[in-house]
Amino acid sequence: MKILWRAACAALFLMPIACQAKQAPTLAPSGLAQLPLRITTAGGKVHSFTVEVAATEAQQARGLMFRSSLAPDAGMIFPMRPPRMASFWMKNTFISLDIIFVRANGSIARIAANTQPFSLDPIESGEPVAAVLEIAGGRAAALGIREGDRVVLNP
Repeated sequence: MKILWRAACAALFLMPIACQAKQAPTLAPSGLAQLPLRITTAGGKVHSFTVEVAATEAQQARGLMFRSSLAPDAGMIFPMRPPRMASFWMKNTFISLDIIFVRANGSIARIAANTQPFSLDPIESGEPVAAVLEIAGGRAAALGIREGDRVVLNP
């Protein structure tokens, strides 16, 4: 489990995301490591999620494809090492997602809300990002999450 923990932290080392916490990741039914993630809004509201870490190229290529549901407090994070322009699509993705592009300093650069399932249209970050977070479609708006809010993994 320590190796899995170190791999998850290493995959996210460019983001100012706290990996000092001693809580080791657990495994999701998908087999991916999962960790707690917190988003703090500009107004000070804190929203907690449990996210699967898509650390490898293969895990990132599959993402949330073929899933029929996503819990309101769940998601998946895609570390980008080094930070880079990111482009996602919804091929083979059955559910709508909010795709949240996160800068290296942990702030949200862009939110692509309520993405269209099965669409092949690219969804772009617009600037280099250190991670991409996917949560259930419409969840960001429902929680008041906006560009500029802060993302912290394993708080």
